[in-house]
Amino acid sequence: MTPIAAYLILTDSTPPAAPAPTESDLPLDFAAPPEGVHDAQVEQIFSADGPLGGAVGRFSPRASQTEMAKAIAQAIASQRTLLAEAGTGTGKTFAYLVPALLWGGKVIVSTGTKNLQDQLFLRDIPTVRKALKAPVSIALLKGRANYLCHYHLERVKENGRLTSREDAGYLRDIARFAKTTKSGDKAELARVPENALVWNLVTSTRDNCLGTQCQYHQDCFVMKARKEAQQADVVVVNHHLFFADLALKESGVSELLPVANTVIFDEAHQLPEVATLFFGETVSTSQIIELCRDSIAEGLTHASDACKWQQTLAPLEKAARDLRLSVGLDTLRMSVTQLAPSSDFFPALQTLRDELDKVLGLLESQAERAETLAQCRDRAVELDERLAKWQKESQRAITAGSANAAVADEAQEGEAVLWIEAFTSSLQMHKSPLSVAPIFSKTRAGIPRAWIFTSATMAVKNDFRHFAAQLGLSQEEARVWPSPFDYGNQGLLYVPTGLPEPHQMYYTDAVIDAALPVIGAAGGRCFFLCTTLRAVKRTAERLHEEFARQGWDFPLFVQGDAGRTELLDRFRASGNGVLIGSQSFWEGVDVRGEALSLVIIDKLPFAPPDDPVLAARIEVMEKKGLNGFMHHQLPEAIINLKQGAGRLIRDQDDRGVLMICDPRIISKPYGRRIWQSLPPFKRSRELPVVQEFFRQLGQTNKPDQEPE
Repeated sequence: MTPIAAYLILTDSTPPAAPAPTESDLPLDFAAPPEGVHDAQVEQIFSADGPLGGAVGRFSPRASQTEMAKAIAQAIASQRTLLAEAGTGTGKTFAYLVPALLWGGKVIVSTGTKNLQDQLFLRDIPTVRKALKAPVSIALLKGRANYLCHYHLERVKENGRLTSREDAGYLRDIARFAKTTKSGDKAELARVPENALVWNLVTSTRDNCLGTQCQYHQDCFVMKARKEAQQADVVVVNHHLFFADLALKESGVSELLPVANTVIFDEAHQLPEVATLFFGETVSTSQIIELCRDSIAEGLTHASDACKWQQTLAPLEKAARDLRLSVGLDTLRMSVTQLAPSSDFFPALQTLRDELDKVLGLLESQAERAETLAQCRDRAVELDERLAKWQKESQRAITAGSANAAVADEAQEGEAVLWIEAFTSSLQMHKSPLSVAPIFSKTRAGIPRAWIFTSATMAVKNDFRHFAAQLGLSQEEARVWPSPFDYGNQGLLYVPTGLPEPHQMYYTDAVIDAALPVIGAAGGRCFFLCTTLRAVKRTAERLHEEFARQGWDFPLFVQGDAGRTELLDRFRASGNGVLIGSQSFWEGVDVRGEALSLVIIDKLPFAPPDDPVLAARIEVMEKKGLNGFMHHQLPEAIINLKQGAGRLIRDQDDRGVLMICDPRIISKPYGRRIWQSLPPFKRSRELPVVQEFFRQLGQTNKPDQEPE
């Protein structure tokens, strides 16, 4: 079956195309050709005897990939925006890299995670560059927390403030690494886990970086990475860095964007959430505690005679911890208007501000004794201003009876929601825009350039309106290239009968009961994807018990037992494992071959209705006469479900079963819209059909007895 590109224009009016860049506009030797001229070149590159065929193992021409590359090349040539959804197996990475490297000029490629960043920088771009013999330079740019800081490393070595033998060993490894590394990227030092606490002490933040005043400025790894990015033809970043730099107007992406000819967002479906995070404002108790830690260290070094630093700053650190405890011990997210009038939160917030003012006075009196003390003073001033602003606006919101606050300043436009988020040992106070479309539209305005948004999951039944509206892209061209996979023969969608509604207390146990015979028929080889961590925990407990009772030798891998990469490596190596995970395993995970033949999804992934940002957005939509569920919650759930379902078939030889346990996909009127957005698997509600599917594949690996 030859894939035919489904074509969709979101509105009748498409903006006029900007003039194509001239050769002098591009830093490369490749001039962007007039629209249409490059079609023959693209076809030759992606043909069986083209340059990719000799450079890429197992490369085979795919009509959808070639057509997608043509469309992206045309968008680059005419400097316009394109939304490009490519089904799994299309080969979207090469489809955008080929035209980008040949005709893109200065290119920024932004992707969803640091792992995907590394894959692009270390494997995909070098492969395409070599195949095309393209004389382009590439650079990798991550957030500053990924780079070792010479200043903070030396300070930790001098202060010796490590509390465990393990951290002390890690510090010795990092110190040796600092002498040999060229990039300072902590990803290069595999023996020290990426989440080891010692990294927080030897990397910098925007708050505690000394900038040009630092004695190590000339050797700074962050500065080196940014300089290389300025000079490179292609720069690989991630979405968090892209929007963080833009929002903070830091050097990095905000310096690169004005000179970029082409911006490509891979995994673009993540952009609305990431943009909301970084176009908002956040202040946290962890920032206060870090300020206390740094002020004590610098005070003892440069002004030990001024006061007893630890005793003087202890009340501020206690006030920060008390603010966290004022909302209880559980982790939570809530709007300010959900806080009870009798809550200890606001008195604790005022105490925190009072203690911060005292410390600010001390730092002001000592600031001239050292640049580092002056920097601590500046951080305290900024934190005090942000706390005061959030406190004032939250009180105004409570008086008005709505967490939605009208905002009209340079940082945000339109409405925002004020809310808090409590973690195990910290608390964050947020102000999040309800729409990032006005802010992102301003970012895209000005200098003409190509903007390419690509993902396997942006549309709902080929309809881009939900995604496009969130980013202000509703008048832009959008196209869909379906997967080349033969889903009808490669996969089966199974929705079991007899399951209760998901709100029932015993729902998770009922799901596990329905899943057990399917896991047995598949011989393990299963992703069990849950929508909550509570369900992950319960599923792990039950499967441990059931596997032991049935005598099934299926290794069990549970989110949280190890890092994601380690769990996936062990799952692949096992050959018959069962991996239980929540949101972090729904996307960005690629397991090909027989190691994965079954994906179980416990519930439709609707966002919790009490999520403060979602609740505020629905409130605004309903005031406009829209249905918040149909216009926002349902499209979001469909896009998330498509991501989870996409874990199953990753290659033309893969086969398996997608089991969706939520009965609402059948019983609710909106269910048809959901399953019609999934790959066109054969469908069944009968367990024997599933068991026969696995039997025919020769994958039964049947245990001694069926589950009771």
